[in-house]
Amino acid sequence: MKKQKITQGSILEINIENQYYTYAQILDKGGYVFFDYKSETRLTDFSVLEDKPILFIIGVYNDVITQGHWPIVGKMNIRQNLNSQPMQFIQDALHPDRFEFYNPNTGESTPATKEKVKGLERAAVWEANHVEDRIRDYYNGVPCIWLEDDLELFKD
Repeated sequence: MKKQKITQGSILEINIENQYYTYAQILDKGGYVFFDYKSETRLTDFSVLEDKPILFIIGVYNDVITQGHWPIVGKMNIRQNLNSQPMQFIQDALHPDRFEFYNPNTGESTPATKEKVKGLERAAVWEANHVEDRIRDYYNGVPCIWLEDDLELFKD
């Protein structure tokens, strides 16, 4: 794996169990957008991603990129609607009934209720294999083990 630099707009190729490829893009402030697109062949025209739905937006450990685990295969402009990342939530580990909104654009957090944060992504930084599990599980139509706590937390 070759060393790579984290550069906004770069397109990352994610090989899922040598069966298919999916793609993500590096956003500003440590965010990564993962597109709802998979292909058995490598993508060469990245413009196909411009109108694809978004699976999720999360943080990923830097070494996933810098160590070349997911190769940078191209670059494209970041969609206008992704210039500002969506709010996330934080759950207090010592007081699990306390929640905060987390703004990944500013790093600020503000108090919130469980009801208000429902549907938001938990503020976290993900390992490559956990992201790959999440993508695989999505396409297999099964719940992701790494989201089990959140599914349990918000089930009603």
